[in-house]
Amino acid sequence: MAAPPLLTLQDVALTFGGTPLIERAEIAIAPGERACLVGRNGSGKSTLLRIAAGLVEPDRGVRFVQPGATIRYLAQEPDFAGYESVLAFAEAGLAPGDDPHRARYLLESLGLTGDEDPRRLSGGEGRRAALAQALAPEPDILLLDEPTNHLDLPAIEWLEAELKGTRSALVLISHDRRFLSALSRSTVWLDRGTTRRIEQGFSGFEAWRDAFFEEEERDRHKLDRKIAAEEDWLRYGVTARRKRNVRRLGNLHDLRRQRREDRRPVGTVTMTSTEAETSGTIVVEARAAAKSYGARRIVDSLSLRIARGDRLGIVGANGAGKTTLVNLLTGQLEPDSGAIQLGTNLRMMLLDQARAVLEPGLTVTEVLTGGRGDTISVGGQNRHVIGYLKDFLFTPEQARTPVSVLSGGERNRLLIAKALAQPSNLLVLDEPTNDLDLETLDLLQEMLGEYAGTLILVSHDRDFLDRVVGSVLVSEGEGRWIEYAGGYSDMVTQRGAGVQARSASKPRSAPRERPSGGDAPATSAARTKLGFKEQHELKTLPARIEKLERAIVKLREILADPNLYARDPGRFEKASATLVEAESELAAAEERWLTLEMLRETSGA
Repeated sequence: MAAPPLLTLQDVALTFGGTPLIERAEIAIAPGERACLVGRNGSGKSTLLRIAAGLVEPDRGVRFVQPGATIRYLAQEPDFAGYESVLAFAEAGLAPGDDPHRARYLLESLGLTGDEDPRRLSGGEGRRAALAQALAPEPDILLLDEPTNHLDLPAIEWLEAELKGTRSALVLISHDRRFLSALSRSTVWLDRGTTRRIEQGFSGFEAWRDAFFEEEERDRHKLDRKIAAEEDWLRYGVTARRKRNVRRLGNLHDLRRQRREDRRPVGTVTMTSTEAETSGTIVVEARAAAKSYGARRIVDSLSLRIARGDRLGIVGANGAGKTTLVNLLTGQLEPDSGAIQLGTNLRMMLLDQARAVLEPGLTVTEVLTGGRGDTISVGGQNRHVIGYLKDFLFTPEQARTPVSVLSGGERNRLLIAKALAQPSNLLVLDEPTNDLDLETLDLLQEMLGEYAGTLILVSHDRDFLDRVVGSVLVSEGEGRWIEYAGGYSDMVTQRGAGVQARSASKPRSAPRERPSGGDAPATSAARTKLGFKEQHELKTLPARIEKLERAIVKLREILADPNLYARDPGRFEKASATLVEAESELAAAEERWLTLEMLRETSGA
């Protein structure tokens, strides 16, 4: 006899701003369950997980937890307020009787000591600390929302192994196919407000989903044909005024209403790239190129040739130097020794994972058109910006929306839309899969497969690398980079191991590691001394960073009120926009501090 569920949600519904987000959601989690929760961006997955955790009250439905069952929830944005150290934060999840040493073990396994100041953690370090707090007590149920976000490959593979060995039931949200396939045994699909469940892991989900859509489309065609037949009778048959025909006319109206109310799947993204003239045969050639920052070697005697049409993946642990390497290969940074030569007739498009080109104050239309009218040139043809935005799942109403209020997935789609509209024959993508749903990942993969130019891809997504790249350049430590033929799985087979974590510990003085590997900033080798203005900026930036951090904490406290939106939508939207702006300013300030600090260390000032 099967054990009763530890957690159940029945007939759950929730509406935001008058629009139903969740209408008929059902979840049952048994002891030892391994379930993944999947659905499109904006479908309500994170909200449903928060309802399961007891953090959001639904408009309707029943939430039941077995008495004595323990639940831990991993939020995308952990709150470190009130904790003096990372160890104190991790130990806060422990209950009487739990192993007091497990929190430190988890932190050390994730590359932290526990002595770090929570206010000075990077995105990746914050995610590691939150994972340690959630995993430390070994609860009955673990609810994990995008646990692999901000983690590098060694940390993702460690987490995968740790979760395989836990006794806790799991409910996972993730865009990482490999991670979901390895851990899930059942799948809960949230689609158009309704959940559907299959007793298969994620590896069997996509084929089942596609078959479901095909059956749904057949049913829709049957309904369309029935409506057409009834309309034909109405036009050419017996007059509808006769009483015996009134019921048939009513049935037609019912059919039309059913057709209108039939909620279709959210539209698909249409991605096409605009290709420039053909580049030269050799796109990039490195000859014994080297780059160091102080005593640390980032690239050591690299010789590499990238030919037209190649698809090169770059992988490594955080801090390995992936961003610096990309800057060298694309000519944005000069090597200390050796040479890097770019090919002829190159038109490069760089998709930066930091989304630095998206100014928060601009509208979606202004980002694409540069503020010049309502048309955009794509593939040499002018298109209305709203039509182009529809290709990337933006509604006409969002055309005038400020960037500051877009979600992470929407910002990434907008950045991709901007990049693909510009002619290129060399596409450089730095973590392009962040915040994208699985369907959008599929379409991005198809677009890259049809792209006639050359691709350089930095990614922690193992499945995406396998599907897209033809060779992988891997950090072997101490500045050594080795190229392996094939995708990520082929590299592991040839190398005998996946990507390893860096052995050298990172200096703890920096407020935040750089995105995509915490590489040293690309400062010019010719700069040897800070100017007076830069020295003053370096002294004042820590105070500004601390002020921004305090403001962000207060804004998050305001937005943590689950009733705020219903009570005061204007304040909710203002706080949300202010939070996005403050986080953007904080990232820029920390980036600037790191640049100046590295320059100061290099110059010996």
